[in-house]
Amino acid sequence: MAALTTSSVTAVRAVRGAKANFAGSKAAFAAPARATVSSRASLKVQAANRELWLRDSTVAPAHLDGTLPGDFGFDPLGLGADPARLKYYQEAELMNARWAMMAVAGITATEVLGIGGPWYEAGAADYDFPIPALLAVQFPVMGILELRRIRGWLATGKSGVNESFPWDPMGMNNDAMALKEIKNGRLAMIAFVGIVVQAIVYRTGPVAALKDHVTDPFGCNMATNIMHIGSTF
Repeated sequence: MAALTTSSVTAVRAVRGAKANFAGSKAAFAAPARATVSSRASLKVQAANRELWLRDSTVAPAHLDGTLPGDFGFDPLGLGADPARLKYYQEAELMNARWAMMAVAGITATEVLGIGGPWYEAGAADYDFPIPALLAVQFPVMGILELRRIRGWLATGKSGVNESFPWDPMGMNNDAMALKEIKNGRLAMIAFVGIVVQAIVYRTGPVAALKDHVTDPFGCNMATNIMHIGSTF
């Protein structure tokens, strides 16, 4: 009788344990569903809080999902609809942005420091170096470096120099710096176009033109200087 009672208690405990395990398994299966709902909600919140180039008055194209640095949903011509071309355009924009940042910094610094003459006359200056010899050196060197850069980018998807992809000697390769770089690069590209137009119209450097505008804002501005475009050549 005691053995029977013990067996009954053991059986009851086994049944209860099975029910607990079953309930646990149900909870385990239910957990991913709750996590999925939570993740979907977070994605919706992130999409709703995304900063676009025209705030709430525009809808980002489907191929611009906010994952690229500096992606504010601006592609009116649909140039990035092809994923392969979108990667190429991203790299091309970044390269032009870096050249523009160096150009604007160089033009401004040389004018402030009084090094050489106007930047737009630098190409006509005599540097005591024959043009054929310069081209003979520049074309192979730039060609080899550019070929290595494009091959490295195609292999890794990262910008770099020579054999380093990405090239990051200061350890600054992160999402925040990537956003800052492309923002400053876009600003530099616009600034360089303005400097070129300014040199054509006003025939002076950006710093000198800024001083003239601050001194006489109503007599020296875009509206008044555009009238002199024929007399600056």
